[in-house]
Amino acid sequence: MNNLLAVKGFRTFLLIWGGQLISLTGSGLTGFALGVWVFQRTGSVTQFALISLFTALPGILFSPIAGALVDRWDRRWAMILSDAGASLCTVSIVVLLLANRLEVWQIYIIMAVSSTFSAFQWPAYSAATTLLVPKEHLGRAGGMVQIAEAVGMIAAPPLAAVLLGAIQLQGVILIDFITFLFAVSTLLMVRIPRPEVTREGREGRGSLLHEAAFGWQYINARRGLLALLLFFAVTNFTSGVVQVLFTPLVLGFTTVATLGMLMSIGGIALLVGSLTMSAWGGPKRRIFGIYLFSVLSSIALLAVGFPASIAIWAVAVFVYFFGLPIINSCSQAIWQTKTAPDVQGRVFSVRRMIAWSSLPLAYLIAGPLADHIFEPLMSVNGPLANSFGRIIGTGPGRGIALLFSVFGIVTMIVTGIAFLYPRLRRLEIELPDITVKTVETPEEVFSQKPEPEIPINESDVI
Repeated sequence: MNNLLAVKGFRTFLLIWGGQLISLTGSGLTGFALGVWVFQRTGSVTQFALISLFTALPGILFSPIAGALVDRWDRRWAMILSDAGASLCTVSIVVLLLANRLEVWQIYIIMAVSSTFSAFQWPAYSAATTLLVPKEHLGRAGGMVQIAEAVGMIAAPPLAAVLLGAIQLQGVILIDFITFLFAVSTLLMVRIPRPEVTREGREGRGSLLHEAAFGWQYINARRGLLALLLFFAVTNFTSGVVQVLFTPLVLGFTTVATLGMLMSIGGIALLVGSLTMSAWGGPKRRIFGIYLFSVLSSIALLAVGFPASIAIWAVAVFVYFFGLPIINSCSQAIWQTKTAPDVQGRVFSVRRMIAWSSLPLAYLIAGPLADHIFEPLMSVNGPLANSFGRIIGTGPGRGIALLFSVFGIVTMIVTGIAFLYPRLRRLEIELPDITVKTVETPEEVFSQKPEPEIPINESDVI
C-alpha cells in the first residue's frame, strides 16, 4: 500500500474516494430519515416502498444516455454534475419543509430527479478509477469502494435516528447537503486524465442514441462479458428477494431486537469483506473469486432453511454479506481491465441497467411468492407440513425459510452452469487486457470536438 501511495493517480483516487465516502454517508442519512418521515405521516408500507422504487428506477432507465454523455465529457465534471444535481434536490426538500408545503408525492418526484442525476455518478466514478489505479490494484480499489457502501449501511441508520430527534428532518437533509459540498470540493481539487481514443471509441461515435446503444453492442460482441452480465442479473434477482423477505422471515420467529442484531452482523460482515478485499486485491483469476463466494452465498441461503436458529442465521448472514464485496469487486476489476477506457461510461451504464433490471421484478413477486405460495405450503396443516415441515418446521416464516433454501439451490445451480461455460470461465485468458493510455485533460471539457470517424471493421474478440 505504501508503494501505491507514491503513485500520483492512486493518491487522486484516494481523495475522490474520501469525498464519495462522506457523501454516501450523508445520502444514507437522508434516505433513512425520509423513509421514517413518509411512514410516520402515511402509515402505508406501499408508500414507504415507493421511495425505493422512485430512487432506483429512473436512474436505471436513464443509464445508457448518461453513460454516453460520460464518455463525451470529462469524468470529473460528470461526477460534479451528479453531486450538484443531487444537492439541489436535497435543498428543494428543505425549502418545502420550512415552508410547511412538503407532500409525499413531491418526495417521489424529487427522488426521481435525484436518481436521474445519480445515473452519471457510478459510470464516471468507475471509469475514472480505471484511469487512476494500476490494473493490478483495481481489486483493492473495488474493495475500498465497497467500504464506503458498508460504512453507510452501518452508520447511517442509527445516526439518522439520533439526528431526527435532535435536529429533525430538515437538519438531517442540511447535513447531507454539506456532505455533497465536501464531495464536490474534493473533485475540484483534482484532475482526471482523459483516455486516449481507441478503435472501439472511434467505432462507437455518432448520435447520442447510437453511442448509448454502442454499450450493448460492445458487450454482446464479447461473449464472456455478456455471460458475466447475465450471471449477475440472475443472482441480483435472488438478492432482491432476500432483501425484501429477510425482515418478515426473522420477525416470524423472533423479535425486532434480534432483527436489528442480525442486520448489524450483516453490516459488519460487509465492512470486513470490503476491508479484506482492499488489503488482498482478490485472486489472480478473479472469475474464480466470483465462483467461490457465490457458492458460499448459496450455502448461506440454504442454511436458512434449517430449523430456526438464531446462531445458524447469524453465521449465514455473516457469510452472505462477507462475500458480497469480494464478488462485486472481482467483477468490477474484470470489467475495468477488459473494457476500452474511452467507452467505459456507456458500457458500464448498460451493464448496470441490465444487471439491475431483475431487481424490480424481484421486489414485485417476492411478496406474492411468500404470502400465496410458500407460507400456505408450510403452514401447520399445509401440503408440505408432513414432508419438509418435519425438517425445517411449520408455522409463520417457515415458508419464507423454504423459499430462501430454494433460491440457495438455484444460485448454486446457476453458478455451476456459469463455471461450465468456457467463455466465462476462461474470460480473463481469452479476452486480452486493455492498455490504459491517457492524454492531458483540456480546460474546456464541454467544448471538446470529436475526431473524424475512421471506418474500421469490428470483429468479435472471442
